[in-house]
Amino acid sequence: MQQEGVKKMDVKMKRILVVDDSITVRQLECDILKSAGYLVEEAIDGQKALDALRVSFISQKVVFTNQESQSFWPLYNEYNDKLDANRKAFRQLVNKTSVTEFATDKDADLYLNAELTLKQKEYELYKEYYEKFKKVLPIKKVALLRKSEDDFKKELIKNIKGNSPE
Repeated sequence: MQQEGVKKMDVKMKRILVVDDSITVRQLECDILKSAGYLVEEAIDGQKALDALRVSFISQKVVFTNQESQSFWPLYNEYNDKLDANRKAFRQLVNKTSVTEFATDKDADLYLNAELTLKQKEYELYKEYYEKFKKVLPIKKVALLRKSEDDFKKELIKNIKGNSPE
């Protein structure tokens, strides 16, 4: 029952992410935006910003209990750290050779084998952490997590396409 004189508000606050390596500038921008009614998140660089957006997106889609959150996020961060390390190793291999020019069949084969190795490692890592996630989350939340990760990527690509000049 609604009290007289009190209106039920269904307001969805606009979220904004402030990215700047200067803490002074970042804090000033955050203060201004908060006073204007925005829900503000901040990050010191692009990767931290992307991570913050991913965590925020997943948290909105998969509602975690406090206990689930305390168990899940360290595992998820560990999983992403390992994925990042594998991708970094792949990029380093590709960057230290002239393999991207594909001057020879051997270069092309080296690149494709490195990419296949990366995909295999990612798959094995996913299988390993899928089992770990099932130990700390109900299976429906694990499935929702996976769908949320895919939805986040789609949303990110959609936003990039929407902001690029034609």
